[in-house]
This record gives sequence, structure tokens and C-alpha cells, in this order.
Amino acid sequence: MIESFRQLSREVVDTNCIFQYCKDQVELPDGKVEEYVACIHKGASAVIPVLPDGRILMVHQYRYPLGRETIEIPAGGRDSTEEPFETAARRELEEETGYTTDSKLEHLITIATAIAYCDEIIEVYVARDLRKTSQHLDPDEFIDVEAFEVKDLMDMIYTGKIQDSKTIASVMSYFSKYCT
Repeated sequence: MIESFRQLSREVVDTNCIFQYCKDQVELPDGKVEEYVACIHKGASAVIPVLPDGRILMVHQYRYPLGRETIEIPAGGRDSTEEPFETAARRELEEETGYTTDSKLEHLITIATAIAYCDEIIEVYVARDLRKTSQHLDPDEFIDVEAFEVKDLMDMIYTGKIQDSKTIASVMSYFSKYCT
């Protein structure tokens, strides 16, 4: 039954640096035609940067749609659909935290962020053997970096201080894999 959803047409309504906004005509399994909206995204990467003492580097940044500062793992979009996710993860690690690593990044999880209307996939990695460099923020980024114990991050998730879904999924996956 699922295979019988069929895209009949796509109208690209708008394109920006983050995604394409599309209106699709879709034939449903019962033969009816409905309009669906879809945001087409080039994908993103995120990183759990682990210091030698086990603390995790987090970024504080203002998120305009929420109207407030958030605490998140470093993350950002790929420059193109051809850019490897790990390349984007390394770039975002150094850009946002001012740390880099020469070690292999370990893939942790894949997250589909908003499956009802967007095809964005975030590949999440763990970075170890960190070496301090300097931040290379985009002109519109104002980011502070702070290190946290994993147990404190878990507490912030359960008390609602951390609400970002990629951060919640990533920290909980890291905790489950490495801390239990």
C-alpha cells in the first residue's frame, strides 16, 4: 500500500540557502489526488565533541524562530548534496567550537528531523582527541562554547532546558552507548 503513493507533479515555490519549498500533487493509494508540501534539504551533520575528561562541548546560540538562546551540539548544513557528511561535521566542529581532530569521526546515529514536511537528514558523529584551534563563525553566528558532564546534559534534557531534537537524540544515544 505504501508504494502506491505517487508524485504526479512538483512546483518549486521558493529556494533559499537552507531548502527548496515545493508543492506536490500526489496520488494516494485510494486514487484521490492531494496537495503535499515538502521542504527539500541538502542534509546536515552534527558532532558530539568529547574532551579527554569525558565532558562534551556544547554551543549556546540565539535561535531566532524560538526567540531565545539554546544549548545544542555543534551542527550545520552541508555545502552541497555532494559534500560528504563527515566533511561537513569536521567543518562545523571547528567553525562553531574552535576545536578540531585528526582522528576518525565515529558515526553515532542518523536523524530525520521533520518527517511530515521535510526530507532533512542529519548524520551525527562523535569526535575525540580534540585539539584547540579557533572558531570560524559565519557572519550571522554568535556562539559561546561550554563543556558539560554527560549526566548534567541528561538532567537538562529531562528538565526541559535542552529542547533541540537533534541534541536530545544525540546525547541520549551517546549516553546509552558509552555511559551505561
